[in-house]
Amino acid sequence: MARHFNRKLLPLLLCTMLASTAQAAARKNDPLHAWAGGDDPARLEQWVNERLAAEQASIGKLLAVKGKRSVANTLAAYDEAQNQLALAGNGANLLFTVGRTAEVRNKAQALTEKISSAATDLALNRKVYDALAAVPLPSNDPASRRYLEYTLLEYRLAGVNQDEAKRAEIHALQDKITSLSLAFARSVQDGTQTITATREELDGLPDDFIARHKPGADGKYAFNTDEPDRGPINSFAKSADLRHRMYIAYNTRAYPANKQVLLDLLSTRQKLAGILGFSNFAELATADQMTGSAAAVHKLLDDIDAASREAKDKEYAQLLAFVKTKEPGATAISAADSGYWSEQFRRQQFTFDAQSVRPYFPYEQVEAGILDTAAKIFHVQFRPVKNAEVWHPSVTVFDVMDGGKRVGRIYLDMHPREGKDKWFSASPVVPGIRGKQVPEGRLTCNFSGGIPSDPGLMQYGEVVTFFHEFGHLMHHILGSQNRWSQQGGFNVEGDFVEAPSQMLEEFFRSYDVLSTFAKHYQTGAVIPKDVVARMNAANAFGRGGWAQGQLFYSTLSLNTHDRPAADVDLDAQLHQVWNRFMPYTFVDGNRFYTTFTHLTGYSSNYYTYALDKVIAIDMFARFDKEHPLGGSAAADYRKYVIDPGATKPAAQLVQDFLGRPQNIDAFKTWLGEEFN
Repeated sequence: MARHFNRKLLPLLLCTMLASTAQAAARKNDPLHAWAGGDDPARLEQWVNERLAAEQASIGKLLAVKGKRSVANTLAAYDEAQNQLALAGNGANLLFTVGRTAEVRNKAQALTEKISSAATDLALNRKVYDALAAVPLPSNDPASRRYLEYTLLEYRLAGVNQDEAKRAEIHALQDKITSLSLAFARSVQDGTQTITATREELDGLPDDFIARHKPGADGKYAFNTDEPDRGPINSFAKSADLRHRMYIAYNTRAYPANKQVLLDLLSTRQKLAGILGFSNFAELATADQMTGSAAAVHKLLDDIDAASREAKDKEYAQLLAFVKTKEPGATAISAADSGYWSEQFRRQQFTFDAQSVRPYFPYEQVEAGILDTAAKIFHVQFRPVKNAEVWHPSVTVFDVMDGGKRVGRIYLDMHPREGKDKWFSASPVVPGIRGKQVPEGRLTCNFSGGIPSDPGLMQYGEVVTFFHEFGHLMHHILGSQNRWSQQGGFNVEGDFVEAPSQMLEEFFRSYDVLSTFAKHYQTGAVIPKDVVARMNAANAFGRGGWAQGQLFYSTLSLNTHDRPAADVDLDAQLHQVWNRFMPYTFVDGNRFYTTFTHLTGYSSNYYTYALDKVIAIDMFARFDKEHPLGGSAAADYRKYVIDPGATKPAAQLVQDFLGRPQNIDAFKTWLGEEFN
């Protein structure tokens, strides 16, 4: 799963970089990059204030227009105001999530609240709304027409039509929502826990993984809840007790603090929805999405449930039967043990050991391979930038070239460090404006590697995650070549944003793709074709369970937002939804909801992942599965889905590519592949 910013909350970023006084002076007026100037909270605040002043200047220009309003004199000024807010928000969020020092992260968190409040000011500005509403809808400019219509809808959903007192109340609630969301995220970000284990408990774990950890004076090994430690223990550790300790530590790393934060957030959202005339927050959150309503989301989830439940039940029966051959007294499988037993089953059933392919996926080769694959899919080139200013020395930078022209820049921040966000995400840094401002984006990940002595051998699931996040990045860069800053790739309806990323995951299954970079880090041997075939077969096992897992996340997300907050018992809801969709035994002490950061960004709309998987599989059906880089599908995909950004409704993008509306048929076929 990837976590992305919610454009309604205007997340932010910033960066840190040591520099000489002369360099800092030369960069101090950089209007695009919050990290220019070094690790200085005061400089960051100055930079944000400059962006907010530029936003206000654009609004002043908009309101000063005399005579007839037009796209040129009104919508253009509005878009520049939004561009400045986005720059400020992206910059502050960057330093909030990856800033080098706690002081910078603290300042970025406070500034994020300030920027979000400024965005709410604009969203509730009746004079600006009236000015935009007075612009005639252009008949010969469909992109601008779409932008204007969608903007006016967002204003109405924000509450601009309410009286002054209600708008003030809405503003206070929005500010509180932002503050609570940031507090929730910060608790997870800072909430790394550590467990210890004896040498005997490390049986089953990869040798290189063990070698990276040295025993303490007491002879015990320490592991934290960051992904490079958690993932291997979850999948490979033979010790059930070690797996259980890691499971509990991971799912309680922000407990108990985030429980009350989440309850307060749900209550505040419910109040906001009521003022805006909605029965619950889920209705408000879906009003501008592809689905259009919470009822439509429930219908979607029911359809996916019907398509996947039988497959999930069949998979679990096979897995439990296998476990009984190893532990004859077993009657169920604990959630803490599901990853381990699934890995053991795949080894026997498909003659595939996930550890056996890790040597073919050292981090640096994977990075180069994904860049090369994306270059072929999207017909672009990636040019390394060696002297770019970055917020941390480990960040790598590439310019994206298209036909010899620089069309974007990407930043890769790919390995864990203290204080850094713990998840995997893609985020915008700079919005794109055709002919004026080249888009920039970043990946924030936590893969192994980044240490000179560590090749960073990746599990195949991590490589899939890399493909996923890079799909987001390309959507942002190539989809942000439009006239308006707010019609880039990340500005599509929120419940379409995961489709391009999940579509790119499917390229991982192609031997044509993998054979170009999956080479043994010691011998250089290309990954054998039969190994890839067995890996794909093993990876296909569990698709029904994956779909039901997505329904668990989606329903938990929806159920905490589609009813009065006072009726939400977080622990009871977690148990209830778990038992409905998950075949594994619930682990007492699990407080997953306190670490489920999608509840702040996606609120009720986690269903996005399930819907977009259906769309992604439908779109990938147009590609040749064995040779996906050949044929016309890739060029058409870029032309019809990626390049338009948010200039069209998402459903239209899909229909333009498929030649028909999307449907669930390809997804049903995909679910059944493991049994064929």
